[in-house]
Amino acid sequence: MSVSAARIPIWARACSLVWLALWTPVYWHVWGAENFLHVCDIAVILTCVGFIFSNSLLLSSQAVSSILTDLLWDLDAGWRFFTGHPLTGGTNYMWDAHYPLWARLLSLFHIVWPVILIASLLRVGYNRRGLALQSTIAAGALIAARFASSQDNINYAFRDPLFHRSFGVAPLHLAIIWLGLVVLIYLPVHLVLSKFPPRTGWNSGGNPSPGVSTLPKI
Repeated sequence: MSVSAARIPIWARACSLVWLALWTPVYWHVWGAENFLHVCDIAVILTCVGFIFSNSLLLSSQAVSSILTDLLWDLDAGWRFFTGHPLTGGTNYMWDAHYPLWARLLSLFHIVWPVILIASLLRVGYNRRGLALQSTIAAGALIAARFASSQDNINYAFRDPLFHRSFGVAPLHLAIIWLGLVVLIYLPVHLVLSKFPPRTGWNSGGNPSPGVSTLPKI
């Protein structure tokens, strides 16, 4: 397969554009602009952009960000659904009647997002620079979240998810949360995805091999 052929199908790119056009205004209306500081919601936007442009680097970075975190979201929501008790409380909003049910149901994208990302990487290949890019995005999102409401605790920028406490002054707390994300969430996913066979025409770093055209077919 040539590099030019390793693209997301046009129907999938169209679906991602439709999803972005639907999901973005709904989330903005129901949860407000600050909600888009969440790393998981940034991932939705960047994944859709990655789909639209068949961008291996963007899709790889958001796979690093989303696959394990979405599975943890699924576990938390499933635990609450079957037992009636929260596991970590991260999905409590799904049972909050203050928010419209149809808006809460949109969050079920967490169930299919890992499958979508893995399928896309099997097509366009995993770019190993995705870990560095996502680590940088997470750092920016954490810093920005510190300027949001402490009550919302977006990205756990004020209190950690397990002990619900602050790790000292803001720079230290943010550094610990960021390091936890990179080491416990991103790095394991990166190591697994790095085992994916590279697409024909791409080298092991996820870059076009010399002499191979990257122009799309017309």
